[in-house]
Amino acid sequence: MPDVVVHHVEKNWLVLIEAVTSHGPVNPKRRQELKELFAGSSAGLVFVTAFIDRRAMLKYLNDISWETEVWIAESPTHLIHFNGERFLGPYEE
Repeated sequence: MPDVVVHHVEKNWLVLIEAVTSHGPVNPKRRQELKELFAGSSAGLVFVTAFIDRRAMLKYLNDISWETEVWIAESPTHLIHFNGERFLGPYEE
């Protein structure tokens, strides 16, 4: 399971948040594991890796999966989007 699961009821999204200190970032392997774990859900999946600060993010920058988001505690009102056709939303496969 991810560290935090948030259900955005209005949009029917499950926001799956991984704290990098517990499992590492949402890399391609972890993204696939989470997709399989939540395959039975009708909600769209949004993947987020949480970091304490930018310095911590730099250690994992090459591992973060495309089509995911990054949240940094030192800048809590902002997200970093890792490519894809939309910002903050599930991707249909």
